[in-house]
Amino acid sequence: MDFLAAHWLDITTTILGLAYILLEYRASLWMWAVGFMMQSLGIVLYYQKGLYADCGMEFYYLSITIYGYCKWVGIGTKPSYSEKHREALPIRHIPRGIALRWSLIMMAAWATIYWLLVTFTNSTVPLADSFTTALSLIGIWALAHKYLEQWLIWIAVDVVTCILYWHKDIPFKASLYALYVVIAIAGYMKWKREAHHSRINSGQNLMNSGQNLKNNGQNLI
Repeated sequence: MDFLAAHWLDITTTILGLAYILLEYRASLWMWAVGFMMQSLGIVLYYQKGLYADCGMEFYYLSITIYGYCKWVGIGTKPSYSEKHREALPIRHIPRGIALRWSLIMMAAWATIYWLLVTFTNSTVPLADSFTTALSLIGIWALAHKYLEQWLIWIAVDVVTCILYWHKDIPFKASLYALYVVIAIAGYMKWKREAHHSRINSGQNLMNSGQNLKNNGQNLI
């Protein structure tokens, strides 16, 4: 009982985290609701464990969770978009220009967060904590936009976080992040296949539309 009392937040957020990654693997909208609950509890957990960068990051996650849900369902898109487009944001690649820009932002964020942890907190792991926090800034943004490469970002985050949590005596979350690495690799492959099929279907639809226009034109003649 003492063990459960000491680790109940760790256990609860681990269960929610497992549900979250499986829903992400399936590209399910329910991922955002589960993520909101997980992040809310994570604020308390990380503060108690002295992972102040991770704690602060949860507030960012909460805001991006709301943004990501709205982005996926099409809330805020232009009225001229069709309902079909609004309901299904396609899996796509991060444009090269945006990738470069966000890489520079990540490096700047890493340096800034590291300085804040060293200067204003008693963190014993400022380098790793600031790295995972800064890289996660990019990862959750990429997920909100449904970019395929978000899985590669999370693989790097998950490997470092797994080691960090074992070091900070958060064993259930550490085990979860080890599992995350495996699921992230599988998720990348799955999303890559879906993106490929989506491009093929889009091309076929364009060809069919072109053929229909041609037939209609011939009928008018």
